[in-house]
Amino acid sequence: MTAEVIDGKLVAAEVVEKVTVATKKLIADTGVVPGIAVVIVGEDPASQVYVRSKGKRATECGFHSVTHTLPEETSEADLLKMVESLNNDKDIDAILVQLPLPDHIDEGKVIQTIAPEKDVDGFHFINVGKLGTGETDSAFVPCTPAGSMVLLKKALGKDDLSGLNAIVVGRSNIVGKPMANLLLADNATVTIAHSRTKDLPALAATADILVAAVGRPEMIKAGWVKPGAVVIDVGINRIDAPEKGEGKTRLVGDVAYGESAEVAGAITPVPGGVGPMTIAMLMANTLTSACRRAGVEPPNY
Repeated sequence: MTAEVIDGKLVAAEVVEKVTVATKKLIADTGVVPGIAVVIVGEDPASQVYVRSKGKRATECGFHSVTHTLPEETSEADLLKMVESLNNDKDIDAILVQLPLPDHIDEGKVIQTIAPEKDVDGFHFINVGKLGTGETDSAFVPCTPAGSMVLLKKALGKDDLSGLNAIVVGRSNIVGKPMANLLLADNATVTIAHSRTKDLPALAATADILVAAVGRPEMIKAGWVKPGAVVIDVGINRIDAPEKGEGKTRLVGDVAYGESAEVAGAITPVPGGVGPMTIAMLMANTLTSACRRAGVEPPNY
């Protein structure tokens, strides 16, 4: 058996195209232009690359996009004032504060200051609580698990996961827990596993749906995968690649891809799987926020 490769780049492009078309219609019908504001504090190179990528994609979708770049020494109080000003800005539907923040700023306090209806990252306690209680229609769901669900449903060809056993390896607030809640909402039987789970390989091998979100390079081997299972690899790990030359590196997931692809029914690659979906779903969440402002039903993905 050789697994179907789940092409995240292709699906992300489809999501972005749907967002772009729906944005044009929203503007034409209501005059509401989706607005997204990104705030970055300091000069972390990786964060700056990610912020530029968000801004470029937002502009391509037809959004009103602004970026506020603040110096490293910005005080927590000043950052909170900026967030409050964006909360009150009627032209802004989505607020993102790029993490990590400098050590002198309390990330949790900043996140909880963002208005829940503009929290398109889905990190505010209101959105976390809605997702945890099954209110997925009104919650903002974190973009990586939301994108993972889109890929999973396309691979399975159905929305209802009744009768399927799903195991999520990883219990982070950003991926593992929200992913489990999304799977539950679609009627899967869900287990959250982690580093202290007893006999993890044997447990993983019972999963019809295996989600790897543990942050350990190629930890999950072929023997952990049930034949025919759908494997969603959320991990992005950079490891040494001496075969490419001295000092070179390469990206791998949490799953040993080559060997696991011989067992799974479908699998996401790294790179090119879940990664591209994160920014695509950020655009989708921003459009959803704007649709709610305009009193219009947002599209489904």
